Amino acid sequence: MNISSQPYIIYYWLEPANAFEPFQEYDVGLIALAFLQGSFAYGGWNFLNYVTEELVDPYVNLPRAIFISIPLVTFVYVFANIAYVTAMSPQELLASNAVAVTFGEKLLGVMSWIMPISVALSTFGGVNGSLFTSSRLFFAGAREGHLPSLLAMIHVKRCTPIPALLFTCLSTLLMLCTSDMYTLINYVGFINYLFYGVTVAGQIVLRIKQPDMHRPIRISLAWPVIYLLFWAFLLIFSLYSEPVVCGLGMAIMLTGVPVYFLGVYWDNKPACFNTFVGTAVSF
Repeated sequence: MNISSQPYIIYYWLEPANAFEPFQEYDVGLIALAFLQGSFAYGGWNFLNYVTEELVDPYVNLPRAIFISIPLVTFVYVFANIAYVTAMSPQELLASNAVAVTFGEKLLGVMSWIMPISVALSTFGGVNGSLFTSSRLFFAGAREGHLPSLLAMIHVKRCTPIPALLFTCLSTLLMLCTSDMYTLINYVGFINYLFYGVTVAGQIVLRIKQPDMHRPIRISLAWPVIYLLFWAFLLIFSLYSEPVVCGLGMAIMLTGVPVYFLGVYWDNKPACFNTFVGTAVSF
């Protein structure tokens, strides 16, 4: 079929008959892996929950921020992808290392430099939000005794969790050891969704075991159950499709076990160990 004319390309790949045309055999594991990689772009939906202590009136503003941001981001991302498909064929999308940049080069001409700058700013904003919220996660975990107490320390003047921020920075740099972006997404995505599922399951358990607990934000149990069904499909078939990558992700997760035993479980630490920690914090 000839689709070489520019007007026809505009809507050819948007027609249902062509939009779902497979380029390889259907595989449930690959579909789950595609969901895992695609959902990485929406991974910020839960970050605001980590900083509820720093929100003004969180029981009102947290649900409001989620209800506004998720539909808005979904709208922008979906229509951005529709724009890509109108200008590029699936083969071009797969061959491009930076789809937005290729899109800009095809349509924006001399103004194509806007796209890489926009992507860089978007990436910087995402990293900034991730570092801001993830450090608070480590800080809260250490304060509750789940992580070494060093991570619960804050700056005496600025009240920011400096050790937790430095730990987040170090762990982020370690992720750069791999140059394959998709492998990194599989690492992070698999582990993220593993903990998301455990957390959501914990909410169901608490709702059943402690039904009278004070809950300022309360939703129907149908939503976490639906999420867990999708979660099980995602993880089981992703593990089936990429057992080595997902296994390595779990191995990376298990490296936290000796840290827990060294920093939390071990109560009678020698004086030299505490002195070293105190010196590091003072530095």
